[in-house]
Amino acid sequence: MRRRQFISLLGGVATWPVMARAQQSERLHRIGVWFANPENDPEVKQEIAGFQDELAKLGWVEGRTIHIDYRFSAGGDIDRYPAVAKDLIGLQPELIVTQTTAATAALQRETHTIPIVFTRVSDPVGSGFVSSLARPSGNLTGLLQYEPGITASGLQCLRRSRPTLQT
Repeated sequence: MRRRQFISLLGGVATWPVMARAQQSERLHRIGVWFANPENDPEVKQEIAGFQDELAKLGWVEGRTIHIDYRFSAGGDIDRYPAVAKDLIGLQPELIVTQTTAATAALQRETHTIPIVFTRVSDPVGSGFVSSLARPSGNLTGLLQYEPGITASGLQCLRRSRPTLQT
């Protein structure tokens, strides 16, 4: 009888790692997203759909592998941005995606540990979000739509291709 109990116990211990991995995969990762526009803006609805589609292509599916907490522009009232930032940080996301300089600045004041990916920021170096474009450092990084040097180069290329645009 003892032998059977021992074998049963051993079989149970052998399944612990498998059970632990299964439990870990069920854990939802939390992402915070702060949009610059109001929730009912059609552009925001398209951005949310595109964001979720791209995440799904990478295997991150809302409700299965991730939970996304959305926040919106606070009606454009910049005075409310600190409260929105505190609310979002309080949810303890593993990552935050944000738009605009003002929203990014509000989040930066609230955390130095949660990674923040910004978009629609005009001057991340001048705003103090990153130390340089090549090596952002800290917990912030992002996408830059317009960089003065690139914009100037683009205008030069355009002028070369269209001589009538000379000033």
